[in-house]
Amino acid sequence: MPPTAANPPPILLVSVAALIDTDGRVLLAKRPPDKPHPDLWEFPGGKVEAGETPESALVRELHEELTITTDASCLAPLAFASQPWDARQLLLLLYACRRWQGTPRAASDLIWVRPMRLLDYAMPGPSKPLAALLQDWL
Repeated sequence: MPPTAANPPPILLVSVAALIDTDGRVLLAKRPPDKPHPDLWEFPGGKVEAGETPESALVRELHEELTITTDASCLAPLAFASQPWDARQLLLLLYACRRWQGTPRAASDLIWVRPMRLLDYAMPGPSKPLAALLQDWL
């Protein structure tokens, strides 16, 4: 049965971070080749699990994915994107983060990008409007 107003699709809640360094660059991570949308660039983060707030999920994901430590108080809500994604409705929450401990490291490629160059990188559909907003904001 297709989703309707009376029967909406389940929501997939994902928190991501625009990590902004002291030079004003934003960190992008390359999606692994064995995941959906392989080799596209994205803001680091991940799914909000049951019992987590979007902020606590993002703190956890940044530590798991990038081996950095930050606190929910260092996350500033910036924007969101919403669109159908498979059989669910994706709600992608973007937070700005300028303070963390450690050097970001990941199994996949990482790149620091000037805001005006964000859209030069191939991204999954939901990330594109967030990148455009970030360009204007920074």
